[in-house]
Amino acid sequence: MKKGLLTFIAFLFTVSLVAQQLPYQNPKLSAEVRATDLLARLTLAEKAALMQNNSPAIPRLGIKAYEWWNEALHGVGRSGVATVFPQAIGMAASFNNGLLFDAFTAVSDEARAKSNKFSEQGGLKRYQGLTYWTPNVNIFRDPRWGRGQETYGEDPYLTSLMGVAVVKGLQGPDNAEYDKLHACAKHFAVHSGPEWNRHSFNAENINPRDLWETYLPAFKALVQKADVKEVMCAYNRFEDEPCCGSNRLLTQILRNDWKFDGLVVSDCWAISDFYKPNAHATQPDATHAAANAVLNGTDLECGSDFRNLPEAVKAGLIEEKRIDVSLKRLLKARFELGEMNSDQVWPISYSVVNSEKHQNLALRMAEESIVLLQNNNNILPLSKKLKIAVMGPNANDSVMQWGNYNGFPAHTVTLLEAMRKSFPGAQLIYEPGCDRTMDVAVSSLFQECSIDGKKGFVAQYWNNRNSEGEPVATDVLKNAFRLTTTGATAFAAGVNIRDFSAKYKTVFRPTKSGDVTFQFQVSGRTSLTINGEIVNRNVSANTPTNVYQLKAEAGKSYEIEIAFSQGNTDANLNFDFGTLVPLDLSASIAKVKDADVVVFAGGIAPSLEGEEMRVTVPGFKGGDRTDIELPAIQRRLLQALKDAGKKVVFVNFSGSAMGLVPETQSCEAILQAWYPGQAGGTAVANVLLGNYNPSGRLPVTFYKNVAQLPDFEDYSMKGRTYRYMTEKPLFSFGYGLSYTKFVLGTAKLNKSSIKANETLKITVPVTNAGKVAGTEVLQVYVRKVKDVDGPAKTLRGFKKVNIEPGKTSQISIDLTSSAFEFYDWTQRKMMVTPGEYEVYYGTSSDAKDLKKASIIIR
Repeated sequence: MKKGLLTFIAFLFTVSLVAQQLPYQNPKLSAEVRATDLLARLTLAEKAALMQNNSPAIPRLGIKAYEWWNEALHGVGRSGVATVFPQAIGMAASFNNGLLFDAFTAVSDEARAKSNKFSEQGGLKRYQGLTYWTPNVNIFRDPRWGRGQETYGEDPYLTSLMGVAVVKGLQGPDNAEYDKLHACAKHFAVHSGPEWNRHSFNAENINPRDLWETYLPAFKALVQKADVKEVMCAYNRFEDEPCCGSNRLLTQILRNDWKFDGLVVSDCWAISDFYKPNAHATQPDATHAAANAVLNGTDLECGSDFRNLPEAVKAGLIEEKRIDVSLKRLLKARFELGEMNSDQVWPISYSVVNSEKHQNLALRMAEESIVLLQNNNNILPLSKKLKIAVMGPNANDSVMQWGNYNGFPAHTVTLLEAMRKSFPGAQLIYEPGCDRTMDVAVSSLFQECSIDGKKGFVAQYWNNRNSEGEPVATDVLKNAFRLTTTGATAFAAGVNIRDFSAKYKTVFRPTKSGDVTFQFQVSGRTSLTINGEIVNRNVSANTPTNVYQLKAEAGKSYEIEIAFSQGNTDANLNFDFGTLVPLDLSASIAKVKDADVVVFAGGIAPSLEGEEMRVTVPGFKGGDRTDIELPAIQRRLLQALKDAGKKVVFVNFSGSAMGLVPETQSCEAILQAWYPGQAGGTAVANVLLGNYNPSGRLPVTFYKNVAQLPDFEDYSMKGRTYRYMTEKPLFSFGYGLSYTKFVLGTAKLNKSSIKANETLKITVPVTNAGKVAGTEVLQVYVRKVKDVDGPAKTLRGFKKVNIEPGKTSQISIDLTSSAFEFYDWTQRKMMVTPGEYEVYYGTSSDAKDLKKASIIIR
């Protein structure tokens, strides 16, 4: 009786606590106070659980489950339908940080609307929360890096401005009661490939000048100018310490020097690299790794090694009060977002998702991202009276346009679709011509597939490996499959990245008889069934492989089913089927013989360059590239078209700089289109037809070939990028043509000398001497005279201005003291020192496009 009475009294006490509002439950209190109160109520085991990205619910305290992991690199990623903007490198080419802010304000609207809807179902799962792991502000120091497409280019200043715009757009107004979202600056620091050895790579012997002038400025800007709420530490080691266990990076620089008070999150499973023998192996086991990471400044783990923190406390490796420091940051962040509140704090209608306003914004950003690299004899813009042939492997590939870390647009306009609207019927010829990399291409027959009234394949997904129970997600795939979990990308929203399975079904109704080839590239257990018969039980293909040939008869129906389950590694499923078309140069050229101009959509694709990929195509390794030239098969076809007397406009789709030396000879015009998102086809067509006058500028140097590049694993900036390159590149950083001509006058400086804390104003008259309106990007670079090992020049300001024909605009740019800040070897820090400085102004970083002025700093 006594024990029962005590239990009843405890029950009443618990009910009483629930009935009255505890301090952490009171939204009128500050996030700091609420976090402090809640922290004191947690057990050590609960604390460790909350410090992992997949944070569980704690029902006794009313804490809901929360998943910290979410993506929004260029639109809300991996979470169903969303507006898909151009890949980050393309948005950098806009040189328009104001437009980028607008784009990410739209992204944050969609993100909040989606999260509000998901929250109605309970705790927030992966890709449903409010903490977004973007932007990537690593420096794109080498065009071979597959993830360079996720960055804002090679320049620290441009990267800083673009990154600040992204963070402010995502996090919302500073004076709001609750943060709209939390952004994350990644990957801190000195991280830009190679992908194939990132778990063991040591960035060592880094020149202090390179560290402070190149690799750190963007992170500092996001911390001090944008108040970014999270920083993600990188996979690699920095000076022998894993970045997620680097006291110098995370404590001395980030916390002490920059006064960062947000939270540090590890890259996914980076803590496991601390002890794995094939990785860094700097710690003996997971318990030591977890303690080491927290002690050196990592607060939140993407992974599960922090579950060992209680054991680390027991072993004396770390004190619980140090764990409390990190956990309080996490709790405070959740309160700042209003995620712990019972009511929604940012009630945004779901109708904003892919709204007409956002679609228009995606189109404008795609247009501003396009760079005109060459326009011989002013072949562009194209007359609508011409007969046009559209060719190339990227002309009708919507998935290519999405880039990586992408969302899923309601509709993607390809270049072929957009061109058909302007050149109807016989005025336009479509001839693919070749595959991206192979001599034989698959002419897809997806358009002849449907099931249950839906075009393409219907997909069903289970979060187990045996397709048991009810599916957790369904989808419709209208194009060739390009599915991967590499980079922790789910096959579909709500689907695990491990321990999952899928079935893809359709009915194929061929309009012509003939051999139909089924082509796979897979990692996982896969089978192919046709009309109930398993025709290939264990598909095995590390490279695109033709695994089955069907002798199809017109008028018949063929039920196709592909069964897939994840194996012991990352899952990949690339699939297409259709007729094999061997490259026949003469046949392809014959089909376009009547065309006045050939628009060739070529380049590469995110399926070839990206994060830690299993790609074995020649020229590509682990997601990186081993050369930067256009694949040989495309070069052959372009040269054959040239030899046949065809005028070719080459549209290059890629996430990185390409060595296009032969293409400057075989093609009349060259457009760089990047991975332009859902409106990419319309944007490119608008530029080709003159509906939009191109204004994009290169955020990276286009080298001639890999011979102009230092060793990929050498992190010294010597010989890299426009700032340190001594050879002449193919196309310079900041370069881009227009359909009009701009003439720059002589700059006026408001002072001939300034003090170190004063601002210099430079005003440049820019005249549109052409016949059409256009947009110029005035660029200002600074060089410190007598700085023997400093950069030849470095971007310190730019302004994008539209000018009507015959008009002159007086463009003014302010250069604050930071514009003259360089690394000082005597003081061992960044600072402004007295002396003479050269100020270059013009239309690209190329010396021929620049004029010079001088300024003395007293």
